[in-house]
Formats: sequence, C-alpha cells, structure tokens
Amino acid sequence: MIKMVDEKFAYFYDKKGFGPSLEAQPVSQSQIQHYRGRLPAKLLEYWSEYGFAGYGRGRFWMTDPAEYSDVLNAWLHQTRFHGTDKYYVIGRSAFGNLMVWGTETGPSLSIDCPWGMIFPSDKSRWMNEGKGDLLISNWLAGMQMDSLDQADEADALLFDRAEKLLGPLANDEMYGFVPALAAGGHRRLDSLKRVKAVEHLMFLAQLVKPEVMIDIVKEAKDRGLWK
Repeated sequence: MIKMVDEKFAYFYDKKGFGPSLEAQPVSQSQIQHYRGRLPAKLLEYWSEYGFAGYGRGRFWMTDPAEYSDVLNAWLHQTRFHGTDKYYVIGRSAFGNLMVWGTETGPSLSIDCPWGMIFPSDKSRWMNEGKGDLLISNWLAGMQMDSLDQADEADALLFDRAEKLLGPLANDEMYGFVPALAAGGHRRLDSLKRVKAVEHLMFLAQLVKPEVMIDIVKEAKDRGLWK
C-alpha cells in the first residue's frame, strides 16, 4: 500500500481517483538538492516519495523540470514572461498542457500548447506570504480529470478513446494532434497520434506565437475590484 505524505495527496490519489501511479522514475538526492530553495519543499517531498510519475492512467504527469527547460524557453521567449522570473515545468497533461511554477510567482502559468495559449494567474501575494507549500498541495488536490482531457469537435472527451485506440502512454509520450491544430488540424480521435512529448511540444512552439490570455485576478486587482 502506498504511503500518503499528507491529506492533500491522499485526496488527489484516492478520493479523486488519480491513483495508482505509473511509470515512476526515482528522483535522486542530487536532483532534490539542486531544486531546494527554488521549488517548494512540499513538491520536493512528493518527488522524493513518489518520483516523477503519471497519474489518472496518464492524464497527468509530474515532470522533471530539466527535461522541459528547452520547451519552456521556446514557449516563453516571445512573451513578456521571459526573464521576469525563474520558471519550471512541474506537470503536464496527456495532451500537452504545461503547468509552470515561478520561484517568485508560484503556479502562475499554464500553457495550452495544442492551442498556443498561455494562461497567467497572479499568485505572488501568496508567495510573498510564504505559502508555497500550501499552493503546491492545493494545486495537486484541485486537479480535475476532465480539465486534463481534450474534447473533440462534438465536445466529447478524448482520453479514454485515445488510450483504447492508441494504447497507454509512456512517461515521455503524449497524445498529439497530427496535423497540429495550429496548422489546420482537427480535434478528432483519428487525428491523434502517440508522440514523444518534448519533441512534439518543441515543434508546436515553432508553429505559432503564443497568445497570452487575460489574468482575471490581476485584472480585478488593477481595477480595484479585489484586494
């Protein structure tokens, strides 16, 4: 039986049905030490206990930031975020959504690579109050199966059907649309392929300049609607 580090992980793993883990890759102590002070201690605790692994049958993957550093740079270098914080990819979905942590801004960016969109979210206040560990545990406990999925053109979710048709994902794979959506591809089951995640995400980054969406929280604060 897997050891539960805390109640939030137990909620994610058991109550929300993301367990069991798969394709777990052990994280070395040298890796843990490299990120100490850069990423929250709670995330490093999860890494140490569970490794870099997939959950929800591969809907969500807890990632090694080093493997996605070039991908992240390719997506951010044309945006206002480049150079403003030290960012790390700490998770990704089966369809190539990247979950990004900033040393100063917390879980402040989500990159929807298939659609070429970046969603910012203001978490700097929480970080200034020293609540990085709380943000990490809430991020994991708040994970939703459907939000990690992708819908086809009839708004029917694709993951279960893709897994049945193409087989389960390995830890370095994702389901990608071929041709890519940015190149005129279609959101259909027969357009999906099992592809290498890093290579496909790098390819997508070359297709389109990412569109940065409105940060709703920041917008509300700037207008004095939320303190």
